[in-house]
Amino acid sequence: MVPDSTPFERELISGCQQGNAKHQEMLYKHFFGFAMGTALRYTASRQEAMSIVNDSFLKVFGHISRYTFETTFKGWLRRIVVNTALDHYRRTSRELPVIDPDGPEGQLAESDANIISQLTAEDILNLLNQLPPQYRLVFNLYEIEGYSHEEIAQQLGLSVSSSRVYLVRAKEQLSRLVKHHFHQVNERSCR
Repeated sequence: MVPDSTPFERELISGCQQGNAKHQEMLYKHFFGFAMGTALRYTASRQEAMSIVNDSFLKVFGHISRYTFETTFKGWLRRIVVNTALDHYRRTSRELPVIDPDGPEGQLAESDANIISQLTAEDILNLLNQLPPQYRLVFNLYEIEGYSHEEIAQQLGLSVSSSRVYLVRAKEQLSRLVKHHFHQVNERSCR
């Protein structure tokens, strides 16, 4: 058994595997915040995130008999939420534009990294939600979920080079947004 599951969580999971509706409700409530936090990284709308979470739990309960305690439940759940968010994105978005891989590239400057370290989690989520959806998706998949550019390209129907460019542009735009955010904060504090 994987040590990250508490005895309570293992009991909930086992109950769900037996089809116990009370255990399903308790599992949903127990992991809702975790699933919602993951979904909110992929959409700016709480309503869309809620839809993603609910669809994810339907998939969890439909496939929980396949879950073994050899992997972490949170990891298994996160993968389902991410895949559900990607499915949601594919259903609701237009085709992603083709990106020139020879376009500008850049990385966060060291000063930007220092500024970012001062942001709250809520600030970061708000800034990420200001990115265009395709940039936010690639950024989350690469930087947060640990997908490779090849996996991202396959999931989103992009070329590998487009995935790389989206990531670079997401970082560039985040850098501008962070600087703008701190400029606004500094102006308010000087008043």
